[in-house]
Amino acid sequence: MPPVLVCHDLTFSFPSGEIALEELTATFTEGFTGLVGRNGAGKSTLIKLLAGTLTPTSGSVERPERIGYLPQDLVLAGDRTVASVLGIGTVLQALARVDAGDGRLEDFEIIGDDWDIEDRVRAELAAFGFSDLDLDRRIGTLSGGQVVLLALAAQFLARPDVLLLDEPTNNLDGPARDRLYQAVRRWPGPVVAVSHDRELLELCDQIAELRDSAITFYGGNFSAYTAAVATEQEAAARAVRTAEANLKRQRRELIEAQTKMDRHNRYGKQFAEKSNMPAILAGAMKRKAEVSQGKLRGGHEADLDEARKQLEEAEERVRDDDRVRVDLSATSVPGGREIVITDDLVLRNGVEVDLHIRGPERLALTGGNGTGKTTLIDTVTGAVPPRSGRVTGYVPIRLLPQRLQILDPDLPVLTSVSRLAPGADDNTLRARLARFLLGADVITRPARTLSGGELFRASLAGLLLAEPAPQLLILDEPTNNLDLDTVAALTSALRQYRGALLVASHDRPFLDEIGLTGEISFTAEPPPGRFARVEALASSAE
Repeated sequence: MPPVLVCHDLTFSFPSGEIALEELTATFTEGFTGLVGRNGAGKSTLIKLLAGTLTPTSGSVERPERIGYLPQDLVLAGDRTVASVLGIGTVLQALARVDAGDGRLEDFEIIGDDWDIEDRVRAELAAFGFSDLDLDRRIGTLSGGQVVLLALAAQFLARPDVLLLDEPTNNLDGPARDRLYQAVRRWPGPVVAVSHDRELLELCDQIAELRDSAITFYGGNFSAYTAAVATEQEAAARAVRTAEANLKRQRRELIEAQTKMDRHNRYGKQFAEKSNMPAILAGAMKRKAEVSQGKLRGGHEADLDEARKQLEEAEERVRDDDRVRVDLSATSVPGGREIVITDDLVLRNGVEVDLHIRGPERLALTGGNGTGKTTLIDTVTGAVPPRSGRVTGYVPIRLLPQRLQILDPDLPVLTSVSRLAPGADDNTLRARLARFLLGADVITRPARTLSGGELFRASLAGLLLAEPAPQLLILDEPTNNLDLDTVAALTSALRQYRGALLVASHDRPFLDEIGLTGEISFTAEPPPGRFARVEALASSAE
């Protein structure tokens, strides 16, 4: 396929001197490319360099003239109108003047071939779920998800040569995600999307993995990528085992050769002494033997060095695929035990709730943005009072909020976690934190200096290791802004968690992987205050 974007020795350094990308060379082609990599790998930096919103420290980017870019943190002035965001405000004003009989020559030039612009805009907005959206409406009155879809609709109207998306599904609810998936399917040109959304990545034609300032392309969607990486890792593991065996053999052969040389020297010396060999002849034989032995030793040592090199190269191809492995037996609750019961509960937004959690149930909170999921979480945890009724919790409850306000940002991680678990000594906590993939170099640093993945694992560890151990764990959109490796670590930890779970999330693959037993679904527009609880899929309380 023809190239669309080409990076030549691309390097970018922040003013602090930190290098985000170094001498990256890559070519993006037609089709839909998913850009993946760990948090901190430089994905968002690269997409900004591709879009031209950042200037490289060195190197260059070849790009088409018209680039469409939807940033991760989309910030638009709330007083802008829908028409302004869609980029049609000037055309609409010109059309209005012409319809009123006040049109001038420049108005006809502005309109060009866009006499039907309103009809085309209405059709495009309908495709994104905006059926009767007033073009003069201020976007400050729209939800965050609606603004993202509106900005994407603007790109569809502009039809740039290439579309760049940075985590486009973050903070979108299920229906909004579905509309975005449909939009990407019908986009006619090339797309490059930074994403950890596996449903979106399943639509890709190829996956570009950014790792150590280098990009590797894998043909096919995310499933094909994971299969290819698994095959690569199996081969890399075999190569390591082969290299380790070769290194052991070379070491053994060097020892055997050294032993033979020592024995030969000893016998030679004894022979020279017993045969009264002239000193000059004995010296010549000794020098000859030393030369031969040096060559032999040098050959074995060279083979040993080569074996070490091969092992290092093989180990470099093996990824750090550690998973969280912890003992969370203290979180266990027996089937049928009461966890949370509500009595005539009405949330502050007017939604009536009838909630009864028992045993180690794993319940998903699903529904559109603004329907009451976070309000229910805040009410269960006691952060906000209900309008009426009450919530009774029978076990220790812990919440992992979206913004991870668990650890003191200015204290070392170990210190913050020890405050949550005062009965555990530092050595015990160090061992437990290591099982969350948090080594000594991480837990001795202030929380504010951690990477996104490190902070998430440290916050999760703080909650799960807290005293008393949480027997109901509540998570609010836990996979937002997490890379795929961190999502895997979270999934691994939750599989080992033995208490009850209440998880608000739009990430369906994640919900499927943690073993739900039921679902609480909020409707987009609940009738005077009800939401329906879906029957448990396999209630553990039975």
